Amino acid sequence: MFTVRTQSLAVLPAGAAPLRILHLSDLHMLPWQRRKQEWVRELAQLQPHLVINTGDNLGHPEALPAVQRAVEALLDVPGLFVFGSNDYFAPHPKNPASYLFRSSAPAQESVHRPDLPTRELRELLSSGRWVDLNNARAAVTVGATRISAVGLADPHIGMAAMPAPDLRGAESAADLHLGVTHAPYSRALDALQGDGCELLFAGHTHGGQLCVPGYGALVTNCDLDTARASGLHGWPGARPDEPGGKTSVWLNVSAGLGTSMYAPVRFACRPEVSLLQLVARPAAAE
Repeated sequence: MFTVRTQSLAVLPAGAAPLRILHLSDLHMLPWQRRKQEWVRELAQLQPHLVINTGDNLGHPEALPAVQRAVEALLDVPGLFVFGSNDYFAPHPKNPASYLFRSSAPAQESVHRPDLPTRELRELLSSGRWVDLNNARAAVTVGATRISAVGLADPHIGMAAMPAPDLRGAESAADLHLGVTHAPYSRALDALQGDGCELLFAGHTHGGQLCVPGYGALVTNCDLDTARASGLHGWPGARPDEPGGKTSVWLNVSAGLGTSMYAPVRFACRPEVSLLQLVARPAAAE
């Protein structure tokens, strides 16, 4: 039941042309998931201006060709990517119920040697116009819109480190400053907001994966509150377009497209990608 969640957001300078951002996350791709591969391939028909991939692409040691089939049609579009823990470490059997009662320890994978083709995945995603944003900065121009971005490697396994400040002035000259990370831990979101980001992107939560109809997510597998388990929100407070949200920035959390192969179920939480239509702010708001 893959779906595209679309929303419009007024964050561009007055008079700027609209900009479509496709947010992919948590494919957790398995070699035999042909339907998922074909569905992701068809997303190129949405004609995004920018693609943001917030990690956990791999779900199996032999899944790299499947990821390539899925995303290769999008690699010629400008893009930014960060990795999640499942781009380094293969999933392992565990009691699925443990997900409901506690978050996995942020550094638990650090005692294991990476066993997924991380280097080859990085080469694949960098082979077109996507930029590696793991603990890095980048600047891209889409049409006449200048975008700067800062990314953090996965905070869930203790890899996040803010990159050095921008000394070239690209961020001060940009029309929009983005922040990208895999797991939306509060410390990571605070660091990105403190860097001046106006719009943040994250995944990791699977939208709660097992949700209660009418209530929502029970867990986020990090310290993010369950009310922000997926969708477009404000950080750290209300949305910027709501009362009390003047000091907040926008936060888009993707429920993602996959699950661990050892817990292959979602309930009341459809697998998704986000398509954000960025439009100009009203002239009075400039």
